[in-house]
Amino acid sequence: WDNADFSRGVGTTFYQEFSTLNTAKPPFIRDMEAKVRRYLRSSYSAAWTLKITWEKAPVYTAWTDTRKTNTYQAVLTTDGFRSYILMLYQDGGMQWDYTRLTSTNVLIGYT
Repeated sequence: WDNADFSRGVGTTFYQEFSTLNTAKPPFIRDMEAKVRRYLRSSYSAAWTLKITWEKAPVYTAWTDTRKTNTYQAVLTTDGFRSYILMLYQDGGMQWDYTRLTSTNVLIGYT
């Protein structure tokens, strides 16, 4: 989540918390649980989930170009015993020109 720059008033960040212990699960949670089950081949039922969205985030430094933006999400979820994170990126991938960044060792995802 590095190198996003919201200082020019372009883009936004927001979050949504889902506490689903003993409650009906919205479609987003059911979809996320299905992804965890499919990718990890394990049973999973979320008790709590946090979805963070960076929408139309311009690259650092925004004063150079605010036209190429990225929209991406991090979804943190737990069943109370195991925890997972899903990194979700907008179709089309990275819109930032990584050759113009101050650092050229750019990753999509986490380390």
